[in-house]
Amino acid sequence: MKNGKNLLAFSGGVDSSALFHILVSYGIDFDMAIVDYNLRPQSKDEVEYAKHLAEEHAKRIFIGSVAMDKFSEGEARNVRYRFFQNIIQEHSYQNLITAHQLNDKLEWFFMQFSKGAGLLELTGMSEFDFRGEYRIIRPLIDIPKERLLQYLEENNIRYFIDSSNFDESYKRNYFRHNFTNKFLNEFTNGVLKSFQYLEEDRVLLLKDGISILREEKFYRFESSGNDRVDIYYIDKILKRNGYILSAKQREEIREKREVVIGGEWAIAITRDFVYIAPYSKTVMSKEFREKCRKKRIPNLIRPYLFDIQSDVVL
Repeated sequence: MKNGKNLLAFSGGVDSSALFHILVSYGIDFDMAIVDYNLRPQSKDEVEYAKHLAEEHAKRIFIGSVAMDKFSEGEARNVRYRFFQNIIQEHSYQNLITAHQLNDKLEWFFMQFSKGAGLLELTGMSEFDFRGEYRIIRPLIDIPKERLLQYLEENNIRYFIDSSNFDESYKRNYFRHNFTNKFLNEFTNGVLKSFQYLEEDRVLLLKDGISILREEKFYRFESSGNDRVDIYYIDKILKRNGYILSAKQREEIREKREVVIGGEWAIAITRDFVYIAPYSKTVMSKEFREKCRKKRIPNLIRPYLFDIQSDVVL
């Protein structure tokens, strides 16, 4: 982080407020980005607080304003990361720093575990996550939220509490209030050690990686023959492009094999290859369609390859 160009994902809450001041104390240079979903009157105060910190500490700040009729955790996450990615690409940032902490990591674990998950899904939140042109860094990922609260109180640092965090109709809040906080209060050291072992096992499982053919926003790699491994890499590639799969979409990919996700991405898993491309409705020439048929390229993938006049086909 000290040598890279950093963008901090800021919200004004406990975690990002603590991380802001920790980064400042360590002399790490960074700019800020905050998203206002316009769903709570308090969000305006949070944006003003972010602007105040930016001015006080000479930070550049990017503010995104989104109109959402109804809040969805999944959609909000996709909107947020698209906003961050656009800033990163336009201003050549190398690192996106987020304030995820140990409670968040355990909440993710419980949420995945409750739906049915294996090692790849359970270890979806690590300290470093590479997204193609940039990487996500989570420097607080092994620190419990209680320690961050203590840090804020001891240093008299202002922060906001999002009222929606108490609404247990959101699954994350349900796990937070009924399981995560209580569990960590008693078993912090064991949880940290378990996550360390799980991460080591994940690295061993994926140690050989995969070879990915890329052409603009088209991706192809050899199918592993294991849906969970293939979908793991599909998820990684889509994340690099600012799109995060939901559990329902993962299942849809597994069942249907060739689908359009969110109206944005075409995904196809065949016996030999996995294909990923932006969804396109372009009308192709007969000659091009015939070339795709001979090369056994899935139907949903073909229009984008026609758009870019792909070497894969030509």
